[in-house]
Amino acid sequence: MSRFRSAWSRVAPWAAQNADGAIALVLAVVVGVLGIMPDDMFGKPPEGDKVQQQLVSAATLVILALVATALLRDRVRQAPVEETITSGALADLPVRLARLDEIDGLVAGTRKALDALQLVRVLGSRQEIAQAHAEARKDTTRWSFRGGTGTYLRAVTLPECVAAARRVKRHLTVRIEIVDPTNAEVCETYAHYRRSLSDAPDGTGETWTTDRVRKESYATILAAFWHRQRYGLLDIGVGLSATMTTFRWDISATRLIMTVEDPNRAMTALAGTFFYENCDTELRLSFEQARRVPLEKYKKVPLSDEPTVEEVQDLFERIGVPLPRSYNEHDVVDIARKALRALNPYAG
Repeated sequence: MSRFRSAWSRVAPWAAQNADGAIALVLAVVVGVLGIMPDDMFGKPPEGDKVQQQLVSAATLVILALVATALLRDRVRQAPVEETITSGALADLPVRLARLDEIDGLVAGTRKALDALQLVRVLGSRQEIAQAHAEARKDTTRWSFRGGTGTYLRAVTLPECVAAARRVKRHLTVRIEIVDPTNAEVCETYAHYRRSLSDAPDGTGETWTTDRVRKESYATILAAFWHRQRYGLLDIGVGLSATMTTFRWDISATRLIMTVEDPNRAMTALAGTFFYENCDTELRLSFEQARRVPLEKYKKVPLSDEPTVEEVQDLFERIGVPLPRSYNEHDVVDIARKALRALNPYAG
């Protein structure tokens, strides 16, 4: 008896929750049993057959009614769930998808920014800096410089870029911005800055004085005219600035190199990066504000392969950047030497 009660206690809750299904199951069993029982159990034929058929039909209708009731009950139970899903998660789906799109855009932008930052690299030796300049010069069609007096530009960059362009008959555009040699104040400021970093001679064997700053700038102007007269596909411009900068920018078609007075430290970035594009814009705007040297007069002031003192003096007089009256023949020769046979200040 205890076993029966135990079994009934387990079955009863299920039967209560699924009464319609349980009744339908019992009736189905009953109909099945009636269907296989002998016909004579319900009386003599044909009355027995008729009774048996009526019982089966009635039981079948009851089973169908119970099945329909179970289906309707399930639908009633599912309705709140469907309504919750439809009005809740599904209603918020467009908003969530929009947020996912925003997150995807943010991730893509962050990845692009990180990729750009990875291409800004610090160079830590003379060899790395020289290699970066060599890579920047390779096959470039343009070069922009902004700095002090352009000593390295005259010694290495300009002659090598012009030579490479001439070999393949390629057009070359060069923009140079240096301190104004006729502005004594900016020349003195630049010289004082260089001396404050080191009193020792640099790679050229000279120390920085106001006079040297002036001569180096004059030499860069002379070099620009000299190269322009010898290569017809060279489009070169020189701007003179009344302010100095502690950085030196060199930008080619493929790379930016930013150097400082420390010969073992520099930064470089490839074209297309955020840093490169903004520095390029900075140099363009700065050049437009500088006092322009009239390079278009290059035909009116011909220079020999080894410019004479008279030719150099006449050049600077005609372009409106006259040499100081205190300069003698030795000073003019010194400017010509710096222009065409400049020493690499970072060699050794």
